[in-house]
Amino acid sequence: MATPPTTTTQTLTITPLPPRKPFVPSLRMPSNRKTIYDRNLNRTKTAETSLASFAYLFNTLISYHHALSPSVAELESRLNRAGYPIGLKLLDLLLYRQPPRSAARPTRLLDLLQFVHTTLWRALFNRSADALEQSTSKKEEYMIVDNEPVVNTYISIPKEMSQLNCAAFVAGIVEGVCDAAGFETEGVSAHWAGEGDEMWPGKTIFLLRFKESVLAREEAFKSAG
Repeated sequence: MATPPTTTTQTLTITPLPPRKPFVPSLRMPSNRKTIYDRNLNRTKTAETSLASFAYLFNTLISYHHALSPSVAELESRLNRAGYPIGLKLLDLLLYRQPPRSAARPTRLLDLLQFVHTTLWRALFNRSADALEQSTSKKEEYMIVDNEPVVNTYISIPKEMSQLNCAAFVAGIVEGVCDAAGFETEGVSAHWAGEGDEMWPGKTIFLLRFKESVLAREEAFKSAG
């Protein structure tokens, strides 16, 4: 006669979870409970950033993107994309800091170009750009010339990457300002002026290529008088 199988009963022990600790933010707050977002935006209007600090941070930014970029074109593209969101926010800040009578957002193409050439460059580099020109062959292209961009001052470029221009970061800022103002571009790029200028070996040309819709709107303004 077969013996029936025996079963063993196991007691399941449930251990209660410990109570969740209250959330403690890691952001350190000053004693007056005010952060940088509580400061007046005009408080640092005339303040200058340490050039050594900027050079260190910018070199770190380049090293980070260089490690992720297989080519010079990709590195410049990544630098451009890093500067673009800064330009989107910088337009409103600069307009806010303008005197009330001149704080209007640019509505004409020439006004925007003058804003970038003068106001934006002074905010970034404490001086205006060196030249503003329009292309003689393509009406949608404009050029802003900087004889000595500070972003290229402390950059050592190896020979195999001689085409690299780290001012692509500034080009991204300019593109962000143009798009935020409603003047869409096909892109803004930074190019070396060439080896012919011995006085300014680091001379850089920022090429702005606007979309056809921007030019059509400009023509409509002219026709309306």
